[in-house]
Amino acid sequence: MPTLQRPNTPLYYETAGDSGPPVLLIQGVGVTGEGWRRQVDALSRNHRTLVFDNRGIGRSQLCSGPISIEAMAEDARALMDEVGWESAHVVGHSMGGLMAQQMAIDAPKRVRSLAFVCSFARGEEVSRLTPRVLWLGMRSRIGTRAMRRNAFLEMLYSRDCLAASDRAELAAETARLVGRDLADSPPILMQQLKACGQHQLYPRLGELAGIPSLVISAEFDPIALPAYGRNLAEAIPGAEFSLHAGMAHGNLLEDPTWLNERLTRHFDTEGRSS
Repeated sequence: MPTLQRPNTPLYYETAGDSGPPVLLIQGVGVTGEGWRRQVDALSRNHRTLVFDNRGIGRSQLCSGPISIEAMAEDARALMDEVGWESAHVVGHSMGGLMAQQMAIDAPKRVRSLAFVCSFARGEEVSRLTPRVLWLGMRSRIGTRAMRRNAFLEMLYSRDCLAASDRAELAAETARLVGRDLADSPPILMQQLKACGQHQLYPRLGELAGIPSLVISAEFDPIALPAYGRNLAEAIPGAEFSLHAGMAHGNLLEDPTWLNERLTRHFDTEGRSS
């Protein structure tokens, strides 16, 4: 069980793949690195991958240090040092996209390419309350455990997926991937949301010009609205925007084949252009 001891926190991480370009995968609010399992299993055939539990969650819980995007981005860069990577393709989901922005601005030579999945141009967008997010958020915190799990599923999965699934089985499988029972909110969640809201890099996104960047939004994402993704792509010179049709915020779980293929094409494009 590899762990890197950082100031004020241990960081649990995992690597996979024996050869190929390195890929760093950064998770979002309330999710452990295991949330990337369906990407790691596919990408590690031709890439080296690195995933980790953000400070304060999963197996990185003994945290007494700051919960900020800057601190967590520095954690990610320290893990690259730990495994001996000079640079990597960096992929961030949701809050992980803000961390990827911070990494690329702080140390652009460490980033081969950027991919933002269901992410944001501005930190405050993470906790912006649309009527649907407010309704789902309330339902994820009140009622029976089954009701709370159902609300969380409705944040992550498309209506078609939910209609075709046994919700109890889907909740159990999703719990294994995100690292917790969906009926429970980890203590760190509100601190992570606060860190996102306080993070403001939008005026500096133009500095990412020259780093091949891909923004992927999910068509029915109630959290990272496609409009947020389009704004992010427009703010980064040369960035490409892709819409993942029919998906919601958990597109990496529901349709990993599409996402993995799209990420691989993006990584390959960077290789041909360098």
